[in-house]
Amino acid sequence: MRIAVVGGGPAGLYFALLMKRDWPDLDITVFERNQPDDTFGFGVVFSDQTLDIFKAADEASYAAIRDNFAYWDDIEVHFKDSVHRVSGNGFCGCSRRSLLLLVQARARELGVSLRFGEEAADIETLKTQYDLVVGCDGINSRIREGWRDRFQPEVDLRPNHFTWMGSTRPFDAFTFFFKETQHGVFIAHCYQYEAGRSTWVLETDPDTFRKAGLGAMDEAASAVFLEGVFAEELQGHRLITNRSLWRNFPMIRCRNWVVENVVLLGDAKATAHFSIGSGTKLAMEDAIGLHKAFHKAGLQVADALALFERTRREEVEKTQHAADVSLVWFEQLGRFWDFDPLRFAFGLMTRSKAITYDNLALRAPDMVAAVDEMVAGELGPLARRRKDGSAVPPAFQPLKLRDLTLENRLVLAPMCQYSAEEGVPGDWHLMHYGSRAIGGPGLIFTEMTCVAADARITPGCAGLYTDAQEAAWARIVAFVHANSAAKLCLQLGHAGRKGATRLMWEGMDRPLAEGAWPIISASPLPYYPESQVPREMTRADMDRVKAEFVAAAERGARAGFDMLELHCAHGYLLASFLSPLTNRRGDDYGGSVENRLRYPLEVFRALREIWPRERPMSVRISATDWAQGGLSAEDSVAIAEAFAAEGCDLVDVSTGQTVRESRPVYGRMFQTPFSDQIRNEARVATMCVGNITTADQANTIVASGRADLVALGRPHLSDPSFVLRSAAWYGVDLMQPVQYGPGKDQLLRNTPRERQDLEALKLKAKPSRHALSP
Repeated sequence: MRIAVVGGGPAGLYFALLMKRDWPDLDITVFERNQPDDTFGFGVVFSDQTLDIFKAADEASYAAIRDNFAYWDDIEVHFKDSVHRVSGNGFCGCSRRSLLLLVQARARELGVSLRFGEEAADIETLKTQYDLVVGCDGINSRIREGWRDRFQPEVDLRPNHFTWMGSTRPFDAFTFFFKETQHGVFIAHCYQYEAGRSTWVLETDPDTFRKAGLGAMDEAASAVFLEGVFAEELQGHRLITNRSLWRNFPMIRCRNWVVENVVLLGDAKATAHFSIGSGTKLAMEDAIGLHKAFHKAGLQVADALALFERTRREEVEKTQHAADVSLVWFEQLGRFWDFDPLRFAFGLMTRSKAITYDNLALRAPDMVAAVDEMVAGELGPLARRRKDGSAVPPAFQPLKLRDLTLENRLVLAPMCQYSAEEGVPGDWHLMHYGSRAIGGPGLIFTEMTCVAADARITPGCAGLYTDAQEAAWARIVAFVHANSAAKLCLQLGHAGRKGATRLMWEGMDRPLAEGAWPIISASPLPYYPESQVPREMTRADMDRVKAEFVAAAERGARAGFDMLELHCAHGYLLASFLSPLTNRRGDDYGGSVENRLRYPLEVFRALREIWPRERPMSVRISATDWAQGGLSAEDSVAIAEAFAAEGCDLVDVSTGQTVRESRPVYGRMFQTPFSDQIRNEARVATMCVGNITTADQANTIVASGRADLVALGRPHLSDPSFVLRSAAWYGVDLMQPVQYGPGKDQLLRNTPRERQDLEALKLKAKPSRHALSP
């Protein structure tokens, strides 16, 4: 079997040596256009966990690598006049040149043919001359580009500019410097990779880059300029260049990693931003993954390549997602520049979601305790404390909106039950909302409650347009108020073009087979091709629907709801005005975002006028349509600002469900970045929602300033006492009905001990240090 490896970087060399070690008869050739001791950049970074993976893969090369690494445990954040240091991270750095030479030596020792200073043949030639072609030739891969139409890469060139430089300044921690200058903000990502040598990745935004004139400078001039910016931080040391060109980071994803007998590894197939230090890690773990696939497939190329892509893709995409979230944090630095330095440092540490509040509490308990005190300090006398005087975690602190005070920041998300009879909520709804209220959330949202019979999504949707419905809702509100500390928010909406559809479990958003009612929307566009075509709203329709919203809100006020939300998301009626994908109108209600906002704002103003002034109002929006040509980030911020100017107290930030062709990018807390942007750019309180499953995540979100409230749906469905259990985990005492008091007392007695035992196990299981610190 003949194997051609194109690219003599860490991925290609590591794959070659692993294969040659286990199958000595294989004919393996590595083609590298550069010379063996040529390398660009300075150091590479691995975690303790990654070194353990290398040790398991090849003990000999691991031993050589281990002896050439510098180790550190801390991350240090320098922001304005503050320094925050976080322990327990377990990183190591190595010269890229040393790493390559070590892996070259191991490959050569095993009999791999290394051909330096030689370009490989084109892909068409290689794939016929070799049984397997492995493309490891980096970001500008000739292999990938040779079959671009088959690998189908997507490249997103990010706006920030960066360059890699080095220095002789030593570091005992991975260090971030944030420096404000007359031109703008510069960031330095710094770490030591061997004695007397450190890497400096310098980054800045497009405006700062332009104002500083860096585009006209060569390497030497850029280094001199940056030495001036970071003179204090360099401590008398100079910056070293090595092809230190300013670049924009390319986010690369390939639809296909494998085509025929050709496979891509490392940056050729997928990049991960340098801010999480995973580029070389991903490349070498790709090599290990492909090697394992060949073991399982018994050297059958087609089977091994298929297995590799099938089993490796998820892990790579998870790392890419974390890297993408991280790079956006650095791109949007202006959002956080006015933060308290402690919140800024906490946000930096938790930016990629790999580290959370609980995780950081194990690594840096003093920092997390300080974060708790910071949040409590912002609330003044309203802040909650435990019996020992310590501040409770951020998600369990109260929030005040107008005259309404919520006991905590955890919210039961609005979730349609599709179980109403003629729009009347029944015993199911009393049980659903009542049991969750007793479970401890600070705020409970009703499902989307429809303002008229023809405003319903399905025949099972709840409404608030008859006396019977008002009485049923008043019963639920009275029960919740009498038996819990939870407050209730009435969410009012109109289905628009998504109306007259089946119950969720019978075919969500699919049209009714019979019994459908006429539907309306901003424009006559059906949701599915087979859906009913809505009638475009006239001015008379707008007046009628607005009056229906007002009448429903008046009923809600009489029923005793504490808060009112206007549903302008998920492709329903008011959302259909906001999105350019569903609003094709040629009048004053279509076109620009200002025009598209006109009618939803009109409805909101009418509601704010009649809703009691002391009670807050919120608006739910879809911050992105997850579809080309849909709402932009700028649109969403403008929409939030417009509602806030009209008296909106909270923006409930959701996404998508506007058009059937939307393609959301799911993941933990996947909608939180949109809340983050709206909160910190539109300067309005927000609630986030979307695959948030733990109080740990909620604490992380609130403490880092990404949202003010955190809504959870499915966790409440599976556990009505989710908030109560979470509170006990952190030693927080929540109100419970006297009938349930013994259960709460038991939770508060037992849970802290369980938590201590678990934390002790986690500390015991922490990876051991591989060497002394540098």
